Amino acid sequence: MTLKIKELPNSERPYEKLKMYGEKYLSNAELLSIIIKTGTKDETAISLAQKVLSLNEGEQGLKFLQDISIEELMKIKGIGEVKAIELKAVCEFAKRMSTPFNFANVTIIKPKDVLNLLKDELKYEKREILKVILLNTKNVVQKIVDISIGNASNIEVNVKYLFQDAIKMGLSKIILVHNHPSGDPTPSIKDYIFTKKVIDASKLLGIELIDHIVIGLDNYQSIFLNLRKNEESKE
Repeated sequence: MTLKIKELPNSERPYEKLKMYGEKYLSNAELLSIIIKTGTKDETAISLAQKVLSLNEGEQGLKFLQDISIEELMKIKGIGEVKAIELKAVCEFAKRMSTPFNFANVTIIKPKDVLNLLKDELKYEKREILKVILLNTKNVVQKIVDISIGNASNIEVNVKYLFQDAIKMGLSKIILVHNHPSGDPTPSIKDYIFTKKVIDASKLLGIELIDHIVIGLDNYQSIFLNLRKNEESKE
């Protein structure tokens, strides 16, 4: 017979344990049980949390929770619609917390600055997203715009849309950023072809394309640096 949480020693109850020792000392299941709040007559909140965590199909860490659906969560007996919605809300909140909110004073000096700015938002995305970072003359970020959202393999975008906001705001520098859901940031042939099209358009419009960064899982590649290396190797 499963012990109810209230039957456990205080030091083993998630609420009391967090209060006594701090959140870092709780397991993933214990933290999740606090969000789930209550169990059923046959299951504790902790055992329900363990069942939720068991839905992970080989992905590292807890990122699978961001992609799992409400319907999948509700397949677990004891996780109703309200609990499933609460879990999804917490996951989205955690994702937004990791996304820089005030980027007005962020200056882009090197490609890694772009990674630091957007990696937490893009590295777990299952869809390929293309963003444009708009900069002033001192390379300070003024705005970040989502241009296109595609599937896991490619995104289709009209080049003219990349420059709309820069033209409206009177800005003369942009950086392209997109993610590879596979986790491998190696640019594809399509990435290079698309970048060259944007370079040609930028010259006509007088808006400088500083770089095109591809973000994978905690790493990145700069298409501009790759193009430069290729040119140097030919010399």
